[in-house]
Amino acid sequence: MLWLIYLLIFTILRIATVVLFIPENTHVISLLPSFVLGFRYDAKWISILLLPIAVLSVYPRFSPFHSERNKKWWSYYLALATLFVLFFFGADFANFSYNHTRINASALNFAEDSSISLRMLWQSYPIVWLTLALVVAVFLLSKLFKHTHVLTKRNEQENMVYKKRWHAGAVIFLLWCLYGIFSLHPLKWKDAFELNDNFKSYVALNPMQNFFTTLKFRKPSFDDDKAKSYFPLIADFLQLDQKNINDLDYSRQVLPNSKSLESRPNIVLVICESFSMYKSSMSGNPLNTTPFFKQMCDSGIFFDRCFTPTFGTARGVFAIVTGIPDVQLSEFSTRNPQAVKQHTIINSFEDYNKFYFLGGSSDFNNFDGLIKNIKSVKIYQEGAFKAPPLNVWGISDKNLFLEAEDVFSQQKKPFFAIVQTADNHRPYDIPAEDSDFVKRNVNEDTLHKYGFESLQEFQSFCYTDYCFKKLIEKAKKQSWFNNTIFAFVGDHGVEGETSALYPNAWQKGALSDEHVPLLFYAPKLLTPQTKHEVVSQIDILPTLAGMVHQSYTNTTLGRDVLNAKNKSDAAFIIHHDEGNIGVVTDNYYFVKNLRITKESLMPINSNTLSLDKSQQDSVKKRLSQLTSAIYETARWMLVNNKDN
Repeated sequence: MLWLIYLLIFTILRIATVVLFIPENTHVISLLPSFVLGFRYDAKWISILLLPIAVLSVYPRFSPFHSERNKKWWSYYLALATLFVLFFFGADFANFSYNHTRINASALNFAEDSSISLRMLWQSYPIVWLTLALVVAVFLLSKLFKHTHVLTKRNEQENMVYKKRWHAGAVIFLLWCLYGIFSLHPLKWKDAFELNDNFKSYVALNPMQNFFTTLKFRKPSFDDDKAKSYFPLIADFLQLDQKNINDLDYSRQVLPNSKSLESRPNIVLVICESFSMYKSSMSGNPLNTTPFFKQMCDSGIFFDRCFTPTFGTARGVFAIVTGIPDVQLSEFSTRNPQAVKQHTIINSFEDYNKFYFLGGSSDFNNFDGLIKNIKSVKIYQEGAFKAPPLNVWGISDKNLFLEAEDVFSQQKKPFFAIVQTADNHRPYDIPAEDSDFVKRNVNEDTLHKYGFESLQEFQSFCYTDYCFKKLIEKAKKQSWFNNTIFAFVGDHGVEGETSALYPNAWQKGALSDEHVPLLFYAPKLLTPQTKHEVVSQIDILPTLAGMVHQSYTNTTLGRDVLNAKNKSDAAFIIHHDEGNIGVVTDNYYFVKNLRITKESLMPINSNTLSLDKSQQDSVKKRLSQLTSAIYETARWMLVNNKDN
């Protein structure tokens, strides 16, 4: 009876997952294999919950029918087991709504910042009502369990003979479910990915199976032999010289080029929270969310095909600072002691004062540990500002910019500053003090058509543009402005509706997660141009270093995209949860999977792949090799790219 009750609970929750998150153009009937496989995963986890009762009840004195005390203790156990299941599904629904994936061991990254994470949840979601619903559900199910206990005991009292062989049969059945019901081989996590569709795989998996299996991915690993085997391909991609090739050495000393600026310009690198390209005015989005930033792009060097290696703020900041895609599965490299210590090109900016500004706490995601790779850096964070906190993420972006500019104006030497924003994120608060910011209202259908989930998200994105305007307006009044290069880039994008603006690859391949604006803005120093080649977030520091008349040491995968000749345009992308890795080029997006044999090639300039079978195979082979080369090299670099 308990087995059937739990099976019903799991099935209802799986149906809820489909109802809430099913992608457009996915037919319910196509999910039948997911439900069949999901039944087997659920049977496994139900067995894990019920086996303690079944096994211990072999001894009558441990049976729930032996005494009222036993009944009470097993009732407590079932209540906790049910709370465990419902908690995981509740967390899974929240994760699915934001990341479009099942909850996995990556959630522990936020558990390590429990105070900040809980405050964010409290400010962003109706926690009281969700908790109340969870308590009520557990209470009602406990009543149901008690009722089944009474019925079972009554049947026993009505002379139903208790037979040990039936008990043994129940234990054997649960063990079979644990092994993999209706299967000759053990049921494994990777079986779900043989469905060859991410959503179908996630419908099959339940959150417990996904979470506990992915725990093993939290330790960094690399294959030295694989990295070496791909070195010739990486050497060609990075345009390494013969000495590097002979020594199997990625490190190269880069001398100033003929176009470098001898004025020792200041650098202000702005890492913009959730700054999706398709939501901005630069994409042609009719909602015109960032008109001021677009004006800046028209006056600077703007890349409209910049991609982050992955989704997530911690991974984005890591890629920018180190030049390495964070390919560590399930744990942010900022959180990993083996990976957080890295060489950074910022240290090549000699005789520069170096700063890092964050409106909240740098303890979150261990940004502090990552940023301290920058020698003599001064960190400004919560507690160091005059402005009061706006929410869990600290002071508003506008106040962060203004207070950072106060620090810049006090400098006697050139400075390199990183300013990391946070307002364009749940809970999407906009300060009441900014009364000159006009909140536009747009109907829900139009918002969804052009990529926004809610009016609050839309207004927050517009507020980001307002903050940029405040930053530049004040900076233009300062003496240091004319000799300053501002670099703006998104930490990551956000998956959403892009069909009105971009070809299918942005939706089908989730490219909107990684497509971000990249702007180098210095009206007195740089000649405006819009560039359409594909570049990566990891290219930012080499490109900035190449603008300044000084040598620098590059030890990783980033490239100076303004000075490289005959380079191959490509950006590496990894979707950790699905196990997808790939590269975007000027014409294609190639993707393959780490766990199953699956690959695809999508055009990014149209919806039609105008290649015959032979041509497709040739392009796939070339891009597959490049994808693996970057992935294996990045894995190696995560634990080997250290300062001497």
